[in-house]
Amino acid sequence: MTCCLPAAWAADSGFAQRPQVQAFIQKMVTQDKFDRAYLEHLFDKVEPQPAVIAAMKRPAESLPWYKYRRIFLTQQRIREGVTFWRQHHAALERAQKTYGVPPQVVTAIIGVESFYGRRMGGFPVLDTLATLGFDYPPRADFFRRQLAQFLLLARDEGIDPLQPKGSYAGAMGQGQFMPGSYRHYAVDFDGNGQRDLWNDPVDAIGSIANYLARHGWQAGGFVAERARIDGRGVEALSSGLKPSLMPTALHAAGVRLDKPLASKNLYAWVRLETAHDPEFWVTGQNFYVITRYNISALYAMAVYQLSEAIQSAYQQQARAAEVADKHAP
Repeated sequence: MTCCLPAAWAADSGFAQRPQVQAFIQKMVTQDKFDRAYLEHLFDKVEPQPAVIAAMKRPAESLPWYKYRRIFLTQQRIREGVTFWRQHHAALERAQKTYGVPPQVVTAIIGVESFYGRRMGGFPVLDTLATLGFDYPPRADFFRRQLAQFLLLARDEGIDPLQPKGSYAGAMGQGQFMPGSYRHYAVDFDGNGQRDLWNDPVDAIGSIANYLARHGWQAGGFVAERARIDGRGVEALSSGLKPSLMPTALHAAGVRLDKPLASKNLYAWVRLETAHDPEFWVTGQNFYVITRYNISALYAMAVYQLSEAIQSAYQQQARAAEVADKHAP
């Protein structure tokens, strides 16, 4: 990626000539030893993407829960999740042994993020990150950092930066990793010498499990349970995503569960809007870890409920197969 370019190449006027872009290029040259002519050539190829800015202003997470849920909790997504699990059961089981994350959770994240690899996004990642980094002031600093990470990733992995496509936010592959996450948490889970999250579901499985484990996933730990609420005391409790409440505080506030909570663990609670009365859920450390993937209670709940539905359908199929085998001639 840092090879010399022909001396006759000169940067055309365009995106690369913007003062902010020039400052970014200088930083990459100074700090990361990139070739200036190479970066100017890349940025002159950038085509701003107004559609990604429009998409950033209307994320799915702005929907109420009952509408958001309909996007991901579908029979097709559950059915294809079971198929994905069956196809990749060896890798999913190995990921659980290695990282402690169960197959249904990894499968559900791939299902939510890319519909099991079928919808990985059609925006050129370089164009997307450059557009958001220089034309979207609300989060420009974040996306410039991700742009730098993307260029480093491309150099590390031998990828042409002009080729990858991803989401409207620059997320990539079957697990929709942002470039920084790709660099720091992706793993070569099949041992073929490449970390390929676009074309290699085994790498995607291992990388998602590694990401969750590195962010504090607790093997066999509590994720979430729907609660009954007596009175309005829960409204006065802290409602952040990070667990901070003892079970005694939840109980005193009128939160009732079918199963007792571990007395020494911390919990949080979320309120989800339905078409009628709201739902209240108690959530734990593993729910919080899912929100490190996407900082949204709606996202984490969709992953959790999809994972439960996939596991139930998978187990039903397994039991049906056992019965069929017993009765086979």
